[in-house]
Amino acid sequence: MNRKVILLRTIIEHPDITQRELAKLSGLSLGAVNGLLKECVAEGFLESGELRSVTAEGKRFLEAFKVDRAIIMAAGFGSRFVPITYEIPKGMIKVLGERMVDRQIEQLNKVGITDITVIVGYMKEKFEYLRDKFGVKLLYNPEYATKNNLSTIWHARKLLYGKNCYILSSDNWLRENIYHSYEGGAWYCAAFSEGDTKEWVIGTNKKGRMTDVMEGGRNSWYMYGPAYFSREFSEKFLPVLERYYEIPGTEQYYWENVLMDMLNGFAGKRITAYFGHVKEAENCSDIEMYINPQPENMVYEFENLEELREFDESYREDSGSEAMRLVSTVFKVPESEIKRIRCLKSGMTNKSWLFSVSGKQYICRIPGEGTEKLINRSEEAAVYEAIKDTGITERLVYLDPDTGYKISRYYEGSRNADASNEVDLKACMAKLRTLHQSGIKVPHSFDIREKIKFYVSICESAGASMNREAIPFEDFDKVYKDEMELCDILDRTGREKTIAHIDSVPDNFLFLEGADVSDTERDLSLVKLIDWEYCGMCDPLVDVGMFIIYAYMNETEAERLIRIYFDREPTREELAVIYSYISLGGFLWALWAVYKEILGVTFGDYTLKMYAYAKDYYKKAMKLWKNVSIKA
Repeated sequence: MNRKVILLRTIIEHPDITQRELAKLSGLSLGAVNGLLKECVAEGFLESGELRSVTAEGKRFLEAFKVDRAIIMAAGFGSRFVPITYEIPKGMIKVLGERMVDRQIEQLNKVGITDITVIVGYMKEKFEYLRDKFGVKLLYNPEYATKNNLSTIWHARKLLYGKNCYILSSDNWLRENIYHSYEGGAWYCAAFSEGDTKEWVIGTNKKGRMTDVMEGGRNSWYMYGPAYFSREFSEKFLPVLERYYEIPGTEQYYWENVLMDMLNGFAGKRITAYFGHVKEAENCSDIEMYINPQPENMVYEFENLEELREFDESYREDSGSEAMRLVSTVFKVPESEIKRIRCLKSGMTNKSWLFSVSGKQYICRIPGEGTEKLINRSEEAAVYEAIKDTGITERLVYLDPDTGYKISRYYEGSRNADASNEVDLKACMAKLRTLHQSGIKVPHSFDIREKIKFYVSICESAGASMNREAIPFEDFDKVYKDEMELCDILDRTGREKTIAHIDSVPDNFLFLEGADVSDTERDLSLVKLIDWEYCGMCDPLVDVGMFIIYAYMNETEAERLIRIYFDREPTREELAVIYSYISLGGFLWALWAVYKEILGVTFGDYTLKMYAYAKDYYKKAMKLWKNVSIKA
C-alpha cells in the first residue's frame, strides 16, 4: 500500500488540518505522518510550510493511483431477504428512506467517480432507472441464476484490465463515504469480530498486507463490504479467475474464493491439476491486497428483514411487501409479529417462503411468472374445497382464487419423498390409489390434448410479441402429430376418469415427522400430497406417468413403479396407457418450460429431458398399442 498516496489524498480532501488530524483521518501513525511529510516535501509533492498544499508534481504522481471506475454487483436474488426480494432486487431496498444502490452511487459521485457499471441479472429491468438518474451503465450476467459472483467478475473482466476499480455490492450500506478519488493499492474492507466468528478471517503482516484467509476465527478482522482492485492487482488476479471459471465445481464460488486460494497457496496446484502446466499457475500466490479496516457500525450487510428492522424502525410495521401485508391481514397481526422468515426452495411454478406467527410456522406461496395464464386459480380453490376434510393434503389457511396467493401450515421435521427409496415409492403410490379411489369429484377436467394445444398457442403468442422463435425444436411438427395420435388412441379406450393430481412430482409428497417406519406399518395419514394447481378429473394413470417423468426414471425404474402402483403385473393395455402419458406429459411440460423461458425463467436441461421423454415413450407406447385391441 503506497502510504504517500494516502497522505496526499487526505491533504487534498482536508486542507489546513493539523498533523494530528492528518494522522487520524489517514489512518497513519503520527510518526509515519511526520516522516511522510518530509519525504513528500523533499520529492516536490508538497509545498513546504504550514499550508502543505499538494504541488503540480504531487498531482502528477497521484494520477497513476486515480480511481478510474466502479463496478456494482447487483445480479443475485437475495434469498435471505424474501419476501421483499420476490418484488424488488435486494439492492433497491430502502434503508432510512434511501435505496442502498442509489446511496453508493451518490457516494462515488461525490468523490468524482462517474464511470459506474452495475452488473444485473435477477429483475434486471428494475435497474433501468439508474441509467437516467445517474448515467450509469448496465451489464447483464446471463448466469446469475446458476452461478455465484465469480461469474459476475468474469463477465465484467474487460472493464477491469488496465483500470483502477472499486468492486461493490449493491446491498451494502455505508454510514459514511469511505470512497476516494485516489487509492494507494488494492484492498478489501474489513470489520472486527469480538469473540468467535464464522466469517472469512484475514491474516496480515505488520504493514496490513493480506497473507491468508480462513473460514472462521476469534477476535479477528474479517472480510466485510467493498473491495478495490488496482490495475496491478487485476493484472495478476484476473487470469487466475478466468482459469477458475473454466474448472468444473467452481460454479458456486465467490470471486473471493479465488483470492483465498491464491493467498493460501492452493490456486496454482488447482489450476495445474486441471489444465496442466500453464503460465497462470506460476507465481499466482504472489498477490498483493491490503486490509482496509473500518470501525464498528460503518459498513452494513443486512442479512435479512428482521436484522433490517433493528436498524430501520420503519420496517417493523411496514416492509412495503405485498406478501407481508397479506400475511399481516390474514393473521390480524402487525408485521413485527411475522418472524423467522426464510426462503424455501423455489418451485418450478411458484415461489414460497416460510414464516412464523405466534410460534407456529406457515408457508406462503407467491405465484411465479406467467402462472396467471397457466393456472386456473378458481379451479384450484374448488379442489381444495373438495378435499379439505379428507386429510390427504396439508392444512390450508388461506387461498385467494384471483391472485393465487396461498398460506398453509408448515410441518416441522417433514421431508419430501425419496424416489430412490422403495418404501417411499410404495407410500406415494398408496397415497395416489387412495386419491383415485376416494370418489371425490371436482367440476372440471384435465384434458391433456387441450392443455397441449393451449401451451402451443401461448408459446406462439409470447414468441411473436417478443419477435423471437416460439418453439425451438426442429422436429416439433412431427412430434406434435405423434402426440395427437396418442391422444386419439387414449380417447378410444374410453377409460374412466377420477380425480387426478396431475403434478405428482416426488417433492409434492410430504412425509411428516414420525413417518419413517416399515411399509406395512406406515400410517398414510403421515403422508400428505400437496400443491393441487393442475388437479382435475382425468384418467388416474396419468399420475403414475407424471411421477415417472418428474423423478427422471428410466424404463426399468418406471416398470418397477407401475408394478408398485397396481400391486401386481400391469396388463399390456395399462402399460401402454402409462407409456402414452409419459410421452404426453413430457411433451406438455417441455412446452411449459419453453413458455417460461420466453418469459426469462430457465430450468437448465429440464426442457430437453421432457422432450426426450415425449419422443422416446411415443415409440415405446406405439409398440405396445400394436398388440392391444381397442375401439376403432
